[in-house]
Amino acid sequence: MDFKDQTVLVTGASRGIGRAIAVQFAEQGASLAIHYNRNRGAAEECLSQLKGGPHMIVQADVSVAEEIKSMVETVIKKMDRIHVLVNNAGIFREHPVPSLNYEEWQDAWRRTIDINLIGSANAAFLVARHMIEKGGGKIVNVTSRGAFRGEPDAPAYGASKAGQNALSQSLAKALAPHNIYVCAVAPGWVKTDMAEEALASSEGDAIRNQSPMGRVATPKEVAKAVVFLSSEGTDYLTGCIVDINGASYLRT
Repeated sequence: MDFKDQTVLVTGASRGIGRAIAVQFAEQGASLAIHYNRNRGAAEECLSQLKGGPHMIVQADVSVAEEIKSMVETVIKKMDRIHVLVNNAGIFREHPVPSLNYEEWQDAWRRTIDINLIGSANAAFLVARHMIEKGGGKIVNVTSRGAFRGEPDAPAYGASKAGQNALSQSLAKALAPHNIYVCAVAPGWVKTDMAEEALASSEGDAIRNQSPMGRVATPKEVAKAVVFLSSEGTDYLTGCIVDINGASYLRT
């Protein structure tokens, strides 16, 4: 997997899965555009871990269409080309039906869909238009096991990730004639700082034992799948959704 002379834009790259994805792409020779929203310090820490270069940091609130447009234009202006887009930025916000009023319910849905689904769709549109002009590229969307099994305490999250899967497959059909190939990876629980509290709680063993392997995924394992799907020779996988959940949820 050689990404020398290729530029990869990773959204939500300052922490967790996104950072692991950026690190692995850099190890394979890519130049990275590291996106963050609020935590520039974390983005700079990620940047310091990357081999090779040149690399860059770019800021945007992916729920704001114009900020996504500015982000993509900034990366293209500085790096000349985007070969791979990884839509990783997202939020998980619990909003159980019995616990909320109507206004809180609407806010949770609006915010989750705006970031997880519409933000991904807007980034994919802008980068795809650029890729069409340049002759092709790869787009990988980081979705979730929750798209299939349901998220009872965070239904907007499950719906947003199901939407991302459908977006990936629709774009795979639309963009293949332009040599643009689109896939998704759907992790279950992953050992990130965001999951640390849950994994350390009384529910931690139950979470780990959802998989017959008795553990959750590492960010590096998810990153390896993303880098593989972005590599040369995987074009015919376009439209696929790769489960990374340790057999904790099996679908047919």
